[in-house]
Amino acid sequence: MTSNLTHFDAEGNAVMVDVSEKPVTAREATAHGIITMNEEAFTAVKNGTVKKGDVLGVARVAGIMATKRTSELIPLCHPLPLTKVKIEFELLEDRRAVEARCTVKTSGVTGVEMEALTGVSTALLTIYDMCKAVDKGMELGEIHLEKKSGGKSGLYIRAEGGYV
Repeated sequence: MTSNLTHFDAEGNAVMVDVSEKPVTAREATAHGIITMNEEAFTAVKNGTVKKGDVLGVARVAGIMATKRTSELIPLCHPLPLTKVKIEFELLEDRRAVEARCTVKTSGVTGVEMEALTGVSTALLTIYDMCKAVDKGMELGEIHLEKKSGGKSGLYIRAEGGYV
């Protein structure tokens, strides 16, 4: 049985994929995630009254910084010259949640899906860190790749609702 897992050689050893023969293409990926919290924490984030400061501003910078360090965190990722990183937040009042999206762009020989996922995860973790004095029970979830473009596999758009 053959496998489509690219990070293993014929003997099953973990390897960094050789991308030296791949063409340079424009690549983009967007990842999504949500952090839910209690009413007190949500109100503090919404009103900008968290004692540690501007929660979403700090989380945005943390997410951007994390995208640039992905290859240091995920062992088989290639270091990439990122050309754009955008972190966006939306407050979801009905869920007492912050929805985050991270979009990453590059022109290169390998994609930026891991960078987008690392960026959104780190942004959410930063929100947790800044609000944990008010709510230690916050929950991170729904972290997934929404969309990616470029490269041999082309365009991917996650189906509505994902895996059920």
